[in-house]
Amino acid sequence: MGVNVNRVLTGSSGNVWVNGKLLSQLKSIELKVTGNFEDLNFCGDNSTYSRYTGFTGEGTMTLQKIDSTILELIGDAYISGVMPDIKIITKLTDKSTGKSERVAVSDVTITEFMLAKFEAKALIEEELPLKFSKYDVLETI
Repeated sequence: MGVNVNRVLTGSSGNVWVNGKLLSQLKSIELKVTGNFEDLNFCGDNSTYSRYTGFTGEGTMTLQKIDSTILELIGDAYISGVMPDIKIITKLTDKSTGKSERVAVSDVTITEFMLAKFEAKALIEEELPLKFSKYDVLETI
């Protein structure tokens, strides 16, 4: 097959920064872009065509709870109605070559957060759904 299996990336070599602060408690992140399309149909043509009308950016971060980072960032925003400017930068490094893939998303809105969640003898995680309106590919492998 010719694939060097040692080059398959793992999430353990990834990092995430929120507003320039490294999130050491990050367990996972998923950021995706979904295209928005409008269907077009024409008389005499049985095909349905799609016209691109924009995109939606959304994702989820899961953190191991070690402090109140997220509550400090957005807790008051939901009460005041003034959302903070949030920018997320991800970096996934190929340890065998030292090359990295870096992506930035901005105009981030965290759409849901927990005020409290805990259970006896259980590790605590925070799952944070989010939306973004801008992205920039900073570096590719």
